[in-house]
Amino acid sequence: MDSTLIYTIISVAALGLGILAGKLIFNKNTRRQIEDANQQSQKILADAQFSTETLKKEKILEAKERFVQLKSEHDKEVLDRNRKLSDSELRIKQKEQGINQRMEMLDKQGKENEAIKETLNRQIEVVNHKRTELEKHQEEHIRRLEKIAALTAEEAKTQLIESLKNEAQTQALALQQEIIDDARQKANKEARKIIIQSIQRTAAEQAIENSITVFNLESDEIKGQIIGREGRNIRALEAATGVDLIVDDTPEAIVLSSFDPLRREIARLSLQRLVADGRIHPARIEEVVDKTRRQIEEQVVEIGERTVIELGIHGLHKELVRIVGKMRFRSSYGQNLLMHSREVANLCSIMASELGMNPKLAKRAGLLHDIGKVPDEETELSHALLGMKIAEKYGENPAVVNAIGAHHDEVEMQYVIAPIIQACDAISGARPGARREIMQQYIQRIKDLENLALTYPGVEKAYAIQAGRELRVIVESDRVSDAESDKLSFEIAQKIQTEMTYPGQIKVTVIREKRAVNVAR
Repeated sequence: MDSTLIYTIISVAALGLGILAGKLIFNKNTRRQIEDANQQSQKILADAQFSTETLKKEKILEAKERFVQLKSEHDKEVLDRNRKLSDSELRIKQKEQGINQRMEMLDKQGKENEAIKETLNRQIEVVNHKRTELEKHQEEHIRRLEKIAALTAEEAKTQLIESLKNEAQTQALALQQEIIDDARQKANKEARKIIIQSIQRTAAEQAIENSITVFNLESDEIKGQIIGREGRNIRALEAATGVDLIVDDTPEAIVLSSFDPLRREIARLSLQRLVADGRIHPARIEEVVDKTRRQIEEQVVEIGERTVIELGIHGLHKELVRIVGKMRFRSSYGQNLLMHSREVANLCSIMASELGMNPKLAKRAGLLHDIGKVPDEETELSHALLGMKIAEKYGENPAVVNAIGAHHDEVEMQYVIAPIIQACDAISGARPGARREIMQQYIQRIKDLENLALTYPGVEKAYAIQAGRELRVIVESDRVSDAESDKLSFEIAQKIQTEMTYPGQIKVTVIREKRAVNVAR
């Protein structure tokens, strides 16, 4: 607290006490109190003076301590600044020394670079001089070679390029053949593995169907009833069923002949019922045939449903189910169409599983791939295109529709399962005993194979041997060299592969020989 303020407070207090004392003077009764008040005021004044002196001394001590503290801090800051200045001066001196050293090194390197530059210039002059001399010698050497070979440099270069080109083509052809053989071997090995596994896991019964059915009788007396008076019964039966009935000397048998197995089955069942009933006349024949036809239609639907359930195919349209059942009474080259389609479906499912594709979709396409062979109406379309049209009509998957139409290469394959359907169809038809071999087609394929080889220049003769599994090509030795023989063999094999359809593989062997014949007389 400030001493002036203290003095002021004390003065005010003394004045108050004085006034109070004055008042007490006039009061006789309070004189004693005035004396006491004076004593107290003096005591208070003495205490205030003592407090003021003590406070003054404390403030002087605090000021001295604060001064000492600020002085020590100032001295410390000065020392820090001096130390930093010393460090900065030291670093600056070190940098100046480093710069001086670098400048000395640069001066030294500059002198060395000038010396190296002079040396390089002298060496460049020497090299240019030698290059000029070399070019002169090369030109002189080329003129000498042209004079000796009677060829210009461009002509010699052209001949060399042509020679190298022919050699490169030969080596490239050999390398290409080697790569193709290796790739084919690996691909055939893997494909053979998948196909064999699929075939072994799908064992199907094979039996070639005929176009006739033999109906056995208990006795030859029934033949007369079947023929009827003047042949009315047999004519009515043939007209109602569309099947030819052959009644000959064969004991206790009648032959039903037709290319349509469904008609033969209707005729067989109708004839069986007529013989069991004993009433055989034209009206009864028409009634029994009509009833049998309706029952066969129901049986067709039942066969289709059972086939679809056994194969685990769901969501098939009712009309497609009926067509599947109808395939039971059709044949393809003697092979039952439904058995063939079931086998193709199972093969497709297994092969698709091995290749990591959708087995259910492949099985569906395999079952439906030949539905065009059992149309309700005759049409000019091929069975593949007709089957594709039917499948599309009844809302089948686009991949299935494309696989049906493309399994004979009549439309472009757009989905991965299409070649699987084509391969499995060929596998099923190629089983031993599954189908009849048509001789005319076989002979035509052999002729086409030989004629294809004869179209190449230098080919003298061509023979298809081993049932068309190998083609022997004899060339003229004067027109075809050994290297050209390899090329010819490769080109013929590639052309057969792209232009012909054949089972298995065909080996192409090109034969070239040179015979020198002289006669001693």
